[in-house]
Amino acid sequence: MSYICKSCDRNMTDREVECANCGQVRDGMKGPKIILAEDVSKVVLTTESVFNHEIIERLEIITAECVFGMNIFKDIFAGVRDIVGGRSSATQTVLRDARIAVLSELKKEAHSIGANAVIAVDIDYSEMSGGGKSMLFVVASGTAVKAKI
Repeated sequence: MSYICKSCDRNMTDREVECANCGQVRDGMKGPKIILAEDVSKVVLTTESVFNHEIIERLEIITAECVFGMNIFKDIFAGVRDIVGGRSSATQTVLRDARIAVLSELKKEAHSIGANAVIAVDIDYSEMSGGGKSMLFVVASGTAVKAKI
């Protein structure tokens, strides 16, 4: 996605918060550079430290949760794969989508409290089933920090 500067009509990438030509902040307001949720994605780590960067402040432990439904056809095909062997691309797709969604939610949570990095990230998967329904529950947790990046 790209943006056009309201002041000088320069094309800006989605990562640019302010125009390199005129200094206009992307949303049209003048002021200090703001941290976007996308900026947090620069540093999301499973380790406790940020290599070559100093952690200024540990803010708090944050979590994000996502629940995904596995529809009946995916369940049936996954069951067939159990019997005959092989990979279930439908299930892999749901797992990948769940991971992306929960990490996105974790980044939003970090951004909302003013963090610019998340360290010690852990992702847990669990299945809840019953009554003919199967749900995938994914939880991500980590420590929101402010770091010199």
